[in-house]
Amino acid sequence: MSNELVKRKEMAFQLYELLDTEGLCGRERFVEHNRETFDAVLEIANKIATEKFATHNAKGDANEPTFDGKKVHMIPEVQEAFDAYVESGLLAGRFDFDEGGMQLPETIMTACAGYFMAANPSSTGYPFLTMAAANVIRNFASAQLKEAFMPKMLSGKFTGTMALTEPHAGSSLADIHTTAIKHEDGNYRLKGNKIYISGGDHELSDNIVHLVLAKIKGAPAGVKGISLFVVPKYRLDDSGNPAERNDVALAGLIHKMGYRGTTSTALSFGENQDCHGYLIGEEHQGLGYMFLMMNEARLGVGFGAAMVGYSGYQYSLAYAKERTQGRVAPNNKPTDKPATIIQHGDVKRMLLAQKSYVEGAMALCFYAARLVDDAHTLSTDDERKHASELLDLLTPIVKAWPSEYGPKANDLAIQVLGGAGYTREYPVEQCWRDNRLNPIHEGTNGIQALDLLTRKLWQAKGAGLKLLQQRMESDFASIKGEQSQQLIASLLPYLEQMQSLIPMLAQHLQSDKQATLLANATCFMNIFGQIVMSWMWIRQANVAEIALQASGLPDDDEAFYLGKVQAAKYFVRWELPEIQRDFALLKDMDDSCSEMQADWF
Repeated sequence: MSNELVKRKEMAFQLYELLDTEGLCGRERFVEHNRETFDAVLEIANKIATEKFATHNAKGDANEPTFDGKKVHMIPEVQEAFDAYVESGLLAGRFDFDEGGMQLPETIMTACAGYFMAANPSSTGYPFLTMAAANVIRNFASAQLKEAFMPKMLSGKFTGTMALTEPHAGSSLADIHTTAIKHEDGNYRLKGNKIYISGGDHELSDNIVHLVLAKIKGAPAGVKGISLFVVPKYRLDDSGNPAERNDVALAGLIHKMGYRGTTSTALSFGENQDCHGYLIGEEHQGLGYMFLMMNEARLGVGFGAAMVGYSGYQYSLAYAKERTQGRVAPNNKPTDKPATIIQHGDVKRMLLAQKSYVEGAMALCFYAARLVDDAHTLSTDDERKHASELLDLLTPIVKAWPSEYGPKANDLAIQVLGGAGYTREYPVEQCWRDNRLNPIHEGTNGIQALDLLTRKLWQAKGAGLKLLQQRMESDFASIKGEQSQQLIASLLPYLEQMQSLIPMLAQHLQSDKQATLLANATCFMNIFGQIVMSWMWIRQANVAEIALQASGLPDDDEAFYLGKVQAAKYFVRWELPEIQRDFALLKDMDDSCSEMQADWF
């Protein structure tokens, strides 16, 4: 089986052929970089992921962390991997030079993340959560809090978490009960319980910095009363080093189906009335601050789902090329040599579906990462605003589509291996278990569908939707490849249907049919997602068709590009038409779900 976490040709295609990532070096923020520095960073990420993370993925799954009542214990390889990540400097990769960072584009940092997610998503969780928490502190905290926590987080001495979920509330943050009372020292004392907090306790770092949502006494009801606090596991002394233990206790570890190497914790804050918390920004503005981390996490969840899906796909592809079984006509006589299973039509179908899901999802996530770069570094205010508006619109899709289809790819990988895929002796079942978390956390896919239908479509008077349409039209107008043009012709009727559907949805949202429409929000998510993904595949097919026109193309490169065109055909012909059902359900305002009563089940 191949030892490559991500095929070099695939990564280069996504970054430099499909997206002109090298062109970012012409922008002021990235002027110190070039293609060589980008590739050098990618090579470091690939090397560490291969040598330090992939090597204990199965072991970490089989030997999940334990809690003896005092400390959390985990296999030593996790510490070694974390230390290697820290030593590489990648923790601060996206941060400014004067903050000790590398000032790398989000597109390149996303590519680096791809190697780690493909290698070992569980151990990857610790540094990734830390980077996200540090970014919230960087953007919204006081200078005093930044000075106290950011340098140690970016050097790996402290790690970070996001502590949102409570046992009774789940995704309903408006209903959180954790409270914060202002103390005479100017800080706050928190009391409450949080659950499913990834990385909430461990011994990998000297301190753990929890970002905790809580309500200050007398705050407005609902989400408008939520504030955000830094709550360290250990309080800091006058020199900024961890000192006495804060009143944060590990109530227990949660035992998960997958992602077993990342501790999932139940945390208790303020059991002894002495949990010190430090307000980030202003009172009652916490949810807005946390949404920076949550939106980053949603993009990361989507890309993680794509890469775990990609790992399973690559393994099943290699297996199908080696495993012999049966014979394929016309060489199907008993005396004929057995065929490798990749020659069977149904196995080709399952591999092609996986390829279309995971490589399509990678293209989508890289496109979103580029929008992050554009939103921060394009030259004019309008350009930056437009990038941000398009990113806002696409964020529910970037989170939900890969996390829906990544596990589907893993399911197909198990099927390709047959009985072997169902055993723990092969890695594809772990891929599925790890990936099954992604449709659930950081806002379930059902929540993403509601967010898209009720908020993102109409945000800024539909600016994001107009920009998406303009981007698609611009791409389609520039495409010259014959096969890509045929795919555009196949997509356009669906795009026209969606455009005529959206005004009707706007009317229903303001009518007595709202409940029926909201119950069918996933139908619109399906439509929107498949159309966006068809666009992503047509973009890939067009680049491939252009590349195929070159003379003297090496055989491997020719096969790669032909595979891109074929996968685009598969997606537009096989996957896209399935949304006809969703169009019909929405146009008819089907009430099968909304009218179902609890006692009828």
